[in-house]
Amino acid sequence: MHFSNDCEAIRQPSHAGGHPFPKGEGWNRYTVAVKVAQCLVGVICIVFAIPAFVPAGHAAVPEVQISDQRRISFNADWRFLKGEAAGAENPGLDDSGWRQLRLPHDWAIEGPFDPKLNPHTGALPIFGTAWYRKSFTLPESVTGRNVVVEFDGAMSNSQVWLNGHLLGGRPYGYIGFQLDMTPYLKFGGETNVLAVRLTPEDRSSRWYPGAGIYRNVWLEVMDPVHVAHWGTYVTTPTVGADGATVSVKTEIVNGSQKSMDVTLRSSIRNREGGEVGGTDSAVTLPPGATQTVPATLKVAHPRRWDINDPYLYTLVSEIRAGDKVLDRYTTPFGIRTFSFERGKGFFLNGRYLKLHGVCNHHDLGALGAAVNRRATERQLEVLRGAGVNAIRTSHNPPSPELLEYTDRMGFLVIDEAFDVWRIPKNPNDYSKYFDGWSERDERDMAHRDRNHPSIILWSIGNELPEEKHPEGAQLARRLSRFFHEEDPTRPTTANFDNWQDTIKNKLADEVDIAGFDYQPARYELIMKEHPKWIIVGSETASCVSSRGVYHLPIEFYERHPSLQITSYDIIAPPWAYCPDVEFHYQDKLPQVPGEFVWTGFDYLGEPTPFFSRGGDVALDAADWPARSSYFGMVDLAGFPKDRYYFYQSQWTKKPMVHLLPHWNWEGKEGQPIPVMAYSNAEQVELFLNGKSLGKKERYSDSFAMQVSKAVIPEGKFVSKHRRIWQVPYQPGELKAVAYQNGKQVAVDVVRTAGAPARVKLLPDRSVIRADGDDLSFVTVRVEDKDGNLCPLADNLVHFAVTVAGNIAAVDNGNAATVEPFQADHRKAFNGLALLIVRSKPDEAGRIQVVATSHGLAQDSVEITSRPFPVVHNR
Repeated sequence: MHFSNDCEAIRQPSHAGGHPFPKGEGWNRYTVAVKVAQCLVGVICIVFAIPAFVPAGHAAVPEVQISDQRRISFNADWRFLKGEAAGAENPGLDDSGWRQLRLPHDWAIEGPFDPKLNPHTGALPIFGTAWYRKSFTLPESVTGRNVVVEFDGAMSNSQVWLNGHLLGGRPYGYIGFQLDMTPYLKFGGETNVLAVRLTPEDRSSRWYPGAGIYRNVWLEVMDPVHVAHWGTYVTTPTVGADGATVSVKTEIVNGSQKSMDVTLRSSIRNREGGEVGGTDSAVTLPPGATQTVPATLKVAHPRRWDINDPYLYTLVSEIRAGDKVLDRYTTPFGIRTFSFERGKGFFLNGRYLKLHGVCNHHDLGALGAAVNRRATERQLEVLRGAGVNAIRTSHNPPSPELLEYTDRMGFLVIDEAFDVWRIPKNPNDYSKYFDGWSERDERDMAHRDRNHPSIILWSIGNELPEEKHPEGAQLARRLSRFFHEEDPTRPTTANFDNWQDTIKNKLADEVDIAGFDYQPARYELIMKEHPKWIIVGSETASCVSSRGVYHLPIEFYERHPSLQITSYDIIAPPWAYCPDVEFHYQDKLPQVPGEFVWTGFDYLGEPTPFFSRGGDVALDAADWPARSSYFGMVDLAGFPKDRYYFYQSQWTKKPMVHLLPHWNWEGKEGQPIPVMAYSNAEQVELFLNGKSLGKKERYSDSFAMQVSKAVIPEGKFVSKHRRIWQVPYQPGELKAVAYQNGKQVAVDVVRTAGAPARVKLLPDRSVIRADGDDLSFVTVRVEDKDGNLCPLADNLVHFAVTVAGNIAAVDNGNAATVEPFQADHRKAFNGLALLIVRSKPDEAGRIQVVATSHGLAQDSVEITSRPFPVVHNR
């Protein structure tokens, strides 16, 4: 974009040159502030006439390596400064003393934890000002082409300059945006400087948002005639066994000054790269025009995308002028059908399917919010083991990588836009920008995500104060309309926590599928009173626990002085309940499509039930240092809790049995210990030191639980989903044997462990990519001399990682510790710790990992880092 030196831009919004702010929506106080900053920059540049240069302290500025791919990673060789830096937008600034790093980057996860900071956002420094700068050159061959920079997300209130010219920015940290750099670029060895200023605010979030350029950055180099940003829309209006119709809309931009006659070749490739359908469209593009080109293609005998067979096709869009290919743009997509049917439930490809979903926040544990492909994939792998088949992206647009993996791995998705609308939940949250930006952010989200076959619902919001406000229905209608206009193939939903108010003010009428949280006992009533509605348990359970912790006797307490919560899976906040309640109602009501458990993984921040008085450490001093959640069925390090196996026992068919608690109860000999078995088998028999303690049938036991009257008016619930024995403690071996049709199908054994004797390292992958991003997650076990896990061990373990890798982070799943994530040591928490090893960029070879602990035998493993070809979509 271009603005005149007299600052005319402040008086009139402009769309020139890819300006990110449309007229009307997006033109608000944030935009005005950006424009004022640009005018000041313009004045400074005129007065001082700063020339092009090689930045001081830089021996050489890297040249961007242009390939035949349109999209290039732009993550390497950035410089970072935490704090304000006057004039940092100007290319002449000396940034040689700034820290060098590779994106994505979350500065807040580096800590330190601070009791003066809000524990609900992780007690980490998520706010302040920071700058990122990248110096680069472009070869002369790029002259005449369009060059844009794309940020998948920057947290938050971003402003971006190129060579001193303000390109634009975005207040919302969860949505990606693209900026046109073409007018201000220099070529042929002259240095370009891209500068980014971020100013995330305190009290802007209810959970840990991270801070920094925490998602990937891309450079796109294109012919002036090209497919637009997020410029394809693929739908499958008819799907059958013999054939499928694929409808494609392709938006083409002619950025040149002359009319262009081109051919758009749209072809569909199967997984092996073979063409299975194609068509050509002749297009005449006036100078400066953007045109949407429709096409219809046929695929014979399509292989349908499904959770058990997530088969993807690829649409290849080529723009040709004669024999010359001007642009090539690829779009992965799936061929599938789904439907929500009133009175019946959810159907995928015509098959009834119960949604076994989880809600997940966006952080990746010890890595913080910084996006990482392998960490994202690992989370989904772990969840799949529990039988999870659906994800709700709580409460924001997710990373593109998450949706890439849900497509690849076969998960269904509720794609959520906002946690807040106009009425704030925090003083500096998105409500400040809602009026000016919500339409742009939501439409961009739809354009970015609508080709993903995994997405089945658009969510317009979460637990909104507008549920009690007269304008709630009007705002819901507006936001649903945006999604319907951009993608009429998917229904809208929202997560409502005030069910009566939401119904009373008609807000629930304005979404296609009404989502209710923590109201399983009222599903029948709501459907009876609103027979035309389809409802889903969009947020359920909220049971809390700490992995490997068991408090005796079993008590339904609110908080425990240890800051740990029993893993007997009996504790939930006042508004919530444990899994048994939802299991009962989901089984009883097959017409309810399913549930989304809060949460799949523990996450940074929101350490409920601790710091329940708004995160004020002065009021809740005894709750420090609780700083992350206890809600997950998996802890922050990625280790399953007992509750994970409870869900597995209800959501999977492969025979399994899981036994709890541990069997190290020194000093409690002869005292009855509650022993539970989670299993999907018909019978479970329990043995202690080889002696049978009896078999229990499925649903034969009754376990009385306290439940909030807000959930169940009676205030109690009797679970039939657990098998329980009272076992007088004797050291030795506790064994559970599961039977189906009288045959043994699964076994779980817990043994009394001896004293800690050794450290054991178990990498999840022994071969990783030498790209500077790939990871190996190494489980660290403290074992006795016989290899039994020591379930109470808290030994301090030190790590050495050498040669072709380094330490990315450490963790242990303890929600109440201020040990740093970026360190070469970690205490075990109940016998386990985690070491995350990262490869070095372009340095293939062996990665040596050694773990030592005082008084214990050490262990070492070798991980191989290998080069792999890099291919980026689009």
